[in-house]
Amino acid sequence: MILLATLGRRLLVAVPILLIVSALLFIALRVLPVDPAAMSMPPNATRAEIDLARRQMGLDRPLPEQYAIWLRQAVHGDFGRSIHLRRDALQLVGETLPATIELTVFAMLVAGALGLAGGLVLFSLRDRAAETVAETGTTLLMSVPEFLWALLFIFIFGVLLHALPFTGRLDAGLQQPRITGFLLLDALLVRRPEVFLNALMHLVLPAVALGLAFAPPIMRVLRSSLLDVYHEDYIRQARLRGISETRILLHHALKNAALPTLTLMGVQFGFLFGGSLLVEVIYSYPGMGNLMVDAVRNADLPVIQVVGLTYCVVVLLINSVVDGLYLVLNPRLRPR
Repeated sequence: MILLATLGRRLLVAVPILLIVSALLFIALRVLPVDPAAMSMPPNATRAEIDLARRQMGLDRPLPEQYAIWLRQAVHGDFGRSIHLRRDALQLVGETLPATIELTVFAMLVAGALGLAGGLVLFSLRDRAAETVAETGTTLLMSVPEFLWALLFIFIFGVLLHALPFTGRLDAGLQQPRITGFLLLDALLVRRPEVFLNALMHLVLPAVALGLAFAPPIMRVLRSSLLDVYHEDYIRQARLRGISETRILLHHALKNAALPTLTLMGVQFGFLFGGSLLVEVIYSYPGMGNLMVDAVRNADLPVIQVVGLTYCVVVLLINSVVDGLYLVLNPRLRPR
């Protein structure tokens, strides 16, 4: 109930945020030195035909009026049609969103697992030299961006070792089941284990490339939180009661140290979702990142608008869920 109540309150607050973001995005796209009407016409179109297209698209009207028309249509679920693909923009995003969510969730699992394990290893180090080496290692990992990891993994595991696929979501010889859009879930629903395993193999390299770039901050925050928690009185009292160090770490310290780490992971998830764009392009992964790049290349304003709003909605939703989980795990923060 606490999670649902928090989620409801945050979603209400998200409404004005979405309005502001949509207005800023709409204005920014309209002031770009790009003529969508000209981009939608054949290369040999005349000036009169382009002007007619501009009037049909409403681009000849004042900017506030254009936004008011777009907002009225958006409230009814009409976000416009793709100028380049001649399809409903919201439908295009709906088809590519599951792929990006799938990639981001697996990348977050990788980042969380590496961050948790690395944080515990960093915390266990008591030798000064070992701590210095570990700090240097995490700094090095933080210095390598996700797209560079992606290129390195393609070269090592794809080109040199031929160990893992590095293009698309599925091999060309396999047919993709289309039920929810989430390929792994759909493969399980239709009982196609070969499709599930193949899709999982295609996810490994992009997910690890994304997750590895975001794991070091989780390691550092978890280590710092554990160091702070170990100075609390209840840790000393647990030692006086004869509780083992392993039990103190796993059952007492880690639970409280996980709270700031959870908050960071929520923020990281939003960054992961947005940062997947370059990785999707590198791996030819058919998600929203590739759709966004194609839309920018073709000045497809309706698609760019919907993709931008979708990123905003996902980040707001993630932050709301994290806030709710924070209250569930820490009763002291609940409103009285």
